[in-house]
Amino acid sequence: MLDAILSPIVSAMPQVPPAFVFMMAAALMAFVPQGVGRSLILLSAPILSALQIYGYGTVSPLGGNHMPMEFMGLTLELMRVDKLAIIFGYIFSLAAFLASIYAWHVKDTPQQFATLLYAGSAIGAVFAGDLVTLFVYWEGTAIASVFLIWARRTEGAYHTGQRYLIVQIASGVILLAGCVLMYRDTGSIAFDKMTLGSLGTWLIFLAFGIKCAFPLLHNWLQDSYPAATITGTVILSSFTTKLAVYALARGFPGTEILIYIGATMTLFPIFFAVIENDLRRVLAYSLNNQLGFMVVGIGIGTELSLNGTAAHAFCHILYKSLLFMSVGAVMFRTGTAKGSELGGLYKTMPYTMLFCVIGAASISAFPLFSGFISKSLIVTASAENHNWLVWGILVFASAGVFHHSGIKIPYFAFFAHDNFAHNGGKNRPKEAPFHMLLAMGITATLCILIGVFPEPLYALLPYSVDYVPYTTAHVITQLQLLMFSALAFGVLMRTGIYPPELKSTNLDTDWFYRKFLVSLIKWIRKRVKLIFFMGSLLVTIILQKSIKRLYSWYGPEGHVARVWPTGSMVIWIAILLAATLIVSFLKV
Repeated sequence: MLDAILSPIVSAMPQVPPAFVFMMAAALMAFVPQGVGRSLILLSAPILSALQIYGYGTVSPLGGNHMPMEFMGLTLELMRVDKLAIIFGYIFSLAAFLASIYAWHVKDTPQQFATLLYAGSAIGAVFAGDLVTLFVYWEGTAIASVFLIWARRTEGAYHTGQRYLIVQIASGVILLAGCVLMYRDTGSIAFDKMTLGSLGTWLIFLAFGIKCAFPLLHNWLQDSYPAATITGTVILSSFTTKLAVYALARGFPGTEILIYIGATMTLFPIFFAVIENDLRRVLAYSLNNQLGFMVVGIGIGTELSLNGTAAHAFCHILYKSLLFMSVGAVMFRTGTAKGSELGGLYKTMPYTMLFCVIGAASISAFPLFSGFISKSLIVTASAENHNWLVWGILVFASAGVFHHSGIKIPYFAFFAHDNFAHNGGKNRPKEAPFHMLLAMGITATLCILIGVFPEPLYALLPYSVDYVPYTTAHVITQLQLLMFSALAFGVLMRTGIYPPELKSTNLDTDWFYRKFLVSLIKWIRKRVKLIFFMGSLLVTIILQKSIKRLYSWYGPEGHVARVWPTGSMVIWIAILLAATLIVSFLKV
């Protein structure tokens, strides 16, 4: 039925790359004054993009290069279409649409342009069939997204944006170097499956890893996302890291090292999230945790695990956006996202609280919510691969994410230590604006529908799905896991062992460049300054002595300035003439 409705519409539309839709929308918006017109453009671009993707999918559902272009002797593929690209294209378009509804109140031109260019670049990269096109869009996401951080217009956001831009541009430069080396070695720039057998492929792998927030390369995420604007954080959470997941799934499926990298990614953020006070930073750490599941799926490399990665990326964008939206709505009304300064908001923000709980249930993989039907694909693939250590880590990480995102976020934002109780609670903020509630409501509905009816999502996955998520054993096992995690949280809270929400800033690996590197530079500068001072002093002493010596010879009382007798001068002239005659005689 949907095909019957959409096919005539798609047939009447000119087929252009979905990325171009966003670029043209950005160009059109330059001529539209601030107001409803611009907001409608922001809403229309992702809808038209999704229709374009649908058109390409129905025309060539098994793949194909729809827009080849010659550039400097290279054949570029601007539109390589297959099911892996299509599912990421759909979710990126949907994320841009929901974010535009959520940001309806924003009348800031840089944010509006950045949103369109950022989403367009991400979708363009998804359909890129060659590494050169991928690089162009890869850098486009970096340049456009930084303005969502700078749009906050604070000194801290400015410095954070600089750090973010350095990391993202570095990823692009490394990607370009890898492309050049790979072209030199193979004569090809095709963006297909690669193996880690050369410097070029290792550089490409590293570039993807930086953007995917691999361990020790990850802290740009926790540094930058909470520093962006309220709506900017929602948009940032949807594209950059999931584009890297797509790139890894396209370029390095079945690369075993990714299994262990991903397992590490699922573990370490749990402990930082537990002690973090800023709820947006908690969500950034849980984002890192969820990326680990996807990376494990890519590393396993089976059809089931790759389907799990694609499905989990799809669901993750929705429920993570929902959580950032709900915390953003709280921040919009209260001016803070610090857990130590919130609490009791369920009384005046009940809808936001409800949507936050739905997002928390989804990320925690509760049955009947979206995370359950996607995460289980990856965990099951790990068990089928007989990698029991990684399977155990994923199970532990599933309990951990419920601990810090499923419970901590709703608890400290809406229930714990009511900081608004004084004055009879009259100073409690009111409910979020309607457009924010609408965006959260649509996203929450999708999280539930996907969890209850997973078949439509499974139909979009790269490979055919022969998997039933709702088995008695799986449901009971997951519920036991979640209930024991909730019990642990309750015991820790009642006994006072759970880390309190403190007004502090926790440093992660950014300690190396925000503390250690700064201290090292100061130490080096101090030593260089001392060496320069000692060198200057030595040069000054030498010059003073030289000047004094010259003065003693050429000054008014010096030897050269004395009056010499005429006889002495005659003798010297005679000596010079004699020397000249001798030289002349010897030449002859």
